[in-house]
Amino acid sequence: MPEFTLLINNMHCGACVRRVTEALSSAEGIEVKEVLMGTARLSSPQDPPPVALALHALAKAGYPAHLQE
Repeated sequence: MPEFTLLINNMHCGACVRRVTEALSSAEGIEVKEVLMGTARLSSPQDPPPVALALHALAKAGYPAHLQE
């Protein structure tokens, strides 16, 4: 499965990690591998992976993010 990493702004505590994990878990076609302060490692059975969907889910939750290149 293709993996990708997002760099996430506005994360300050463990509750932020939980909220980011929940937001990403609710996005269809995305599997959360790991969420740490400021980053999320994700995978998807889709190729290319739905990066825009993950970014949208995070933005809705109040966490702007971008793809790590």
